[in-house]
Amino acid sequence: MTTMNTLVCLEPTKLIYQPRTRPLPKINEALIKVLNVGICGTDIHAWAGNQPFFSYPRILGHEICGEIIGLGENVHNMHAGQRVAVIPYVACHHCNSCLSGKTNCCENISVIGVHQDGGFSEYLCVPVSNLLVVDDVDPISAALIEPFAISAHAVRRADVRPDEHVLVVGAGPIGLGVAAIAQADGSHVVMADTSAQRREHVENLLDIRALDPSDAEFEQHLRQQFSGMLPLKVIDATGNQRAMNNTVNFIRHGGSIVFVGLFKGDLSFPDPDFHKKETTMMGSRNATFEDFAKVGKLMAAGKLSADMILTHRFEFNTLADIYEQQVVKNKDLIKGVIQF
Repeated sequence: MTTMNTLVCLEPTKLIYQPRTRPLPKINEALIKVLNVGICGTDIHAWAGNQPFFSYPRILGHEICGEIIGLGENVHNMHAGQRVAVIPYVACHHCNSCLSGKTNCCENISVIGVHQDGGFSEYLCVPVSNLLVVDDVDPISAALIEPFAISAHAVRRADVRPDEHVLVVGAGPIGLGVAAIAQADGSHVVMADTSAQRREHVENLLDIRALDPSDAEFEQHLRQQFSGMLPLKVIDATGNQRAMNNTVNFIRHGGSIVFVGLFKGDLSFPDPDFHKKETTMMGSRNATFEDFAKVGKLMAAGKLSADMILTHRFEFNTLADIYEQQVVKNKDLIKGVIQF
């Protein structure tokens, strides 16, 4: 019986390595050797005990790139040796959301690394329908297709068009991805973030203008970037209540807002301001295969890269000892990737 090493979150604040039996792929599954895994805010919140609908023990990790090393029965369109990115949202394909094509918000969704064990492990079995072949994308970038896909889904929800004026609020990994993809789609993008360090990252790595929303003259500076107008689209990736409540003030009349970040609480804004602009307001959750495929193509074409969001790299075999200090409490961390 072949064993593998796994990193298990036994309970809040407790990560330990555990040997487990290497799984065998079932029908319609592939066994992958994990190459790289991105670290998400979800993994940090789960470690801290602040992740809702979460049970322990759990192997974290849902931003996964691996290599197929085995296939279960009834798999004919993939083969061993292929590099793949994992689409971690395992949908039921029977509920009304799935039947209407919205597998990203399946009523019975199970997310790898959240509701079931994930990629902080040397090997993992995944349904082949949840794999995207990415032989033409390097493994580290491929591990970051998932957060970029969330960004791509938000851009698609906003129906961003070429030459449109778009404000992206929040320069975390998802916001950076939103800005990069909206720019790749031909729109004129400005970012907003209160962190000077993150604004510098945006301007240096994405070549996008970044403004401080806490500046008393923020609206004036924003209008200067958009020929005197407010943006037509605002995509908020902060998950910050104050920022999200304020978005109505930063769209022009007839504009749209998409919330890709979320918080635990209620949105609140003056209804007259909402109505007079005939505001369109939407949420954006997870991503679909279409979004993953788009990101894969943009990466293969050199229009998206890991460097746009990646700031730190960690070794799997030493991660447990440094997780609290170098991941959870690291204020300089934007996005980290685990190397196996």
